[in-house]
Amino acid sequence: MRARWRTASLAAGWPFPSDWASDAVDRVCEAVVRGADPLERLGELGAARAEAGVGLAGTLQDLAALHAAMTGDHDGLVSADPDAVPAHLVRATALGWADVVARLAVGREVQDPLTGLTTLSYLRTRLHELYRLADASGRTPDADHALVEVSLDVRGEDRGYPAMMAMVLAADVLRSVFDAGETVSLARSSTALVLAPRGRPTADRCARLGRLIERRIADDPALLMNGPVRVREMALPPAHEQACALITSMA
Repeated sequence: MRARWRTASLAAGWPFPSDWASDAVDRVCEAVVRGADPLERLGELGAARAEAGVGLAGTLQDLAALHAAMTGDHDGLVSADPDAVPAHLVRATALGWADVVARLAVGREVQDPLTGLTTLSYLRTRLHELYRLADASGRTPDADHALVEVSLDVRGEDRGYPAMMAMVLAADVLRSVFDAGETVSLARSSTALVLAPRGRPTADRCARLGRLIERRIADDPALLMNGPVRVREMALPPAHEQACALITSMA
């Protein structure tokens, strides 16, 4: 069964013969040979293909090869036909593939590609962890951490592009000032948020941060500010839902 499937898949254009085999393949074959319902195993196969970087088209072509091996003439070559695969088999495999791709996509989106700052969704995750830890230890989140807002006011008729370019420069300063594992996130093109522990002198760092950002932006003649960089330290609300609402209001 396994050999027929592999042969049909390679004949259908599987690009990496040495990477075709996997534990998921073996489990699918076991289910088919035993006459068991293969849907769960097909979901695992789709997930395994996605983990290996195989696209959906290649995954479903491989499924078509399996279907041909299951139903074709076992004494001769079998031909994979994606249109012949029953919909319930396609659905199980595609859902397994999509679950992994969605998870990987979320993982890739924890960082803004332009500024290198983390995303607001990542900050929400960090806040969730922080509030759980505070609850378990019997302390308020504000006792150990503060939220710092950094806002830029850049001139221009369409301030989106200048603001983002200014934020790219500000991001370098943010990472140099908050360099001890703090969460530095992009809320919107002109606003960044920092989740910082209170163990270090946050107020002093905030004051230095504003001066350094203004100097850095002033070095670029194409970027003009309407006013000083606004840096303010905010207390964390008592509830996680309130903290999420707070950062969302700044986006």
